[in-house]
Amino acid sequence: MSDPSADIVPDSQHRGLVAALPERLRNYALLARFDRPIGWWLLFWPCAWGVLLAGGEGRLGLIAWLLLGSIAMRGAGCVYNDIVDADLDRRVARTAARPVASGAVSKRAAWAWLLVLCLIGLVVLLQLRWQAQLAALASLAPVAAYPFMKRITWWPQAWLGLVFSWGALVGWAELRLDHVEVLAALYAGSICWVIGYDTIYALQDREDDALVGIRSSALRLGGRVRAGVAGFYLAATALWALAFWVLRPDWVALLALAPMAVHLFWQVVTLEPENGDNALARFRSNRFAGLLLALACWVVGNA
Repeated sequence: MSDPSADIVPDSQHRGLVAALPERLRNYALLARFDRPIGWWLLFWPCAWGVLLAGGEGRLGLIAWLLLGSIAMRGAGCVYNDIVDADLDRRVARTAARPVASGAVSKRAAWAWLLVLCLIGLVVLLQLRWQAQLAALASLAPVAAYPFMKRITWWPQAWLGLVFSWGALVGWAELRLDHVEVLAALYAGSICWVIGYDTIYALQDREDDALVGIRSSALRLGGRVRAGVAGFYLAATALWALAFWVLRPDWVALLALAPMAVHLFWQVVTLEPENGDNALARFRSNRFAGLLLALACWVVGNA
């Protein structure tokens, strides 16, 4: 009898749990990346930042809905990405076993699964006021364009930053529409953060990406990856500090940002660009980084 975990991609975090599912269900779980929760955590944290910095410390129900929406829409985004990228995925070692690329799930079935996940997202959307609904719906165009960015630019990570940071706009719009400059700085900082951590993630695929013609910031930066990530993380920290200062011009408030800054510094100094396992661990540590900034937003937004 074959080992069901053998068909699970190497960077799965819950191989045993996913392997325990019946094969048909397992393929759909893998297609939506339910085995890798880091993705929906990274999509969710900017949502939480927007809510907490806007003063929504008591809106636990809202935060829970946004978490559900992040899980569903991250899954939908992954399904869409795999449909578009099936031919490319077959040529990259780390992604060749993905369900659509390997043929375990047909494209027609993948489209149906995508629709189910979008319907869950629609339920979440209906819990928001109309301003936040419009903000969320405006993300659909950049989300749809993302899979094509790796074919036309060396910086698809920047486009991912636009998409994965969008939740900050939704969370803020649900609570308030003023202090747009604060939101702009928070959003721009998040984009820089995403570029930094996704550059680290892309280190795993540099050789295969170069062979098949996929572009990434990790390839573009070459031997300057650590310096590049440091630059983006520094920009992110500076922009978040600006957001905090504009909302609450108090030097003490900036201390709330210190744990996040220290964590990002740790990522940079311990990063080993040629070590895929090290890069994956540093990338995944951004789940904790997101929590650190959420706590900082809670302190500053509710002082």
